[in-house]
Amino acid sequence: MGSKKDYLRDTVEHIDIKKHNTVELIESFGKTAFQARNLANAAKIYDDMLKDKNCSVILCLAGSLVSAGMKKVIYDLVEHNMVDAIVSTGAIVVDQDFFEGLGFKHYQGTPMVDDDELFKLEIDRIYDHYIDEDELRKCDMTIAEIANKLEPRAYSSREFIVEMGKYLDKHGKNKDSFVHAAYRKSVPIFCPAFSDSSAGFGLVHHQYHREGKPVVTLDSAKDFLELTKIKIAAGETGILMIGGGVPKNFTQDIVVAADVLGKKAKMHKYAIQLTVADERDGALSGSTLKEAHSWGKVAEGTTQMVFGEATITFPLLASYAYHKGNWKGRKGREFNKILK
Repeated sequence: MGSKKDYLRDTVEHIDIKKHNTVELIESFGKTAFQARNLANAAKIYDDMLKDKNCSVILCLAGSLVSAGMKKVIYDLVEHNMVDAIVSTGAIVVDQDFFEGLGFKHYQGTPMVDDDELFKLEIDRIYDHYIDEDELRKCDMTIAEIANKLEPRAYSSREFIVEMGKYLDKHGKNKDSFVHAAYRKSVPIFCPAFSDSSAGFGLVHHQYHREGKPVVTLDSAKDFLELTKIKIAAGETGILMIGGGVPKNFTQDIVVAADVLGKKAKMHKYAIQLTVADERDGALSGSTLKEAHSWGKVAEGTTQMVFGEATITFPLLASYAYHKGNWKGRKGREFNKILK
């Protein structure tokens, strides 16, 4: 059996969209067909969101994006006021970004490996890359540490992630954390299924060791209300969805939630989804934006589905929008401040 060091040797390096100008490539894609042309149209729609002074941009994240090298892409979108709110799976925020913010790494690997050997070495595999389980446990316990120091009450995931950003502000070891950048720039991050991640292990530890005493809990309805308040305050919105799942549905639903509250919020004016999911089984991740219009969630016209793997499509799209430069002079909405 090999050693842990044999496997955890080559780190995942994060793509820097600032170094790769894809404007000419994407515009060439626009003159072709299939998903290349769809990606070009999506990139232009995202650029239109940034040019639209009345539009607030919500970024939805699902899948193993940060662990696969997309961390700096997300970080740059936050840092340069190219997104105004984030809705994500818990794993991307906690197990991946916050984890790296603590100074840990993800490592290149292969799916052609003895998984029993990895188990014995306490190495977790994410398809073709690895994470050190011992380091992940330290991340879990950091979440427990944060919870132990908070006033025992119900928190939205956004409120708890602000506390994670504060922790990184004092103790972080990696400056490219988007959780930290969002804290500094008052960009709200929501994880509707927050406990389905390392945050869950940390909070289980916190609650178990405080049994019989007041504890920190998560309020998913408060998440929904807070994001709905952002929609009401924002007016025009555009959504950039990487993957599908809970973040996609949660973000689309806020239009309906506003209507339930008696507020006439507009449908999302712009919508893009980068996905590999198929629509034919009726599952959420592959449901089209055209279908979402029937629910009153997404306006017709300025939408684009792109069927392609996100570690290819996402940095190409983000680089296009960055190098077009229409984000320059765009002010951050600082939505965290309206939710205090």
